[in-house]
Amino acid sequence: MRLKTIEKLCCPFDKGDLQMEVFTKDTGMNVLEGILSCTVCRRKYPIVHGVPIMTPDEYRQEALEKPFFEPQKLMQEFQDDTALS
Repeated sequence: MRLKTIEKLCCPFDKGDLQMEVFTKDTGMNVLEGILSCTVCRRKYPIVHGVPIMTPDEYRQEALEKPFFEPQKLMQEFQDDTALS
């Protein structure tokens, strides 16, 4: 996903603006993995292999998304802990 794509996307639930947290990029600076977060409703949507997964709530499958969010959550907690040290 190109970095400028965020300008064209909105939350499918409430049409709010999205913020992007980038985890990995390719050599062309395209986002491979990350999370899009709605600034209004706080829903989170993963970016997997460069594709934003923005399905409505009724079609989301927690079992498929959880493995993606868990390592990122653990990494964020680790970074927060080391920043406090």
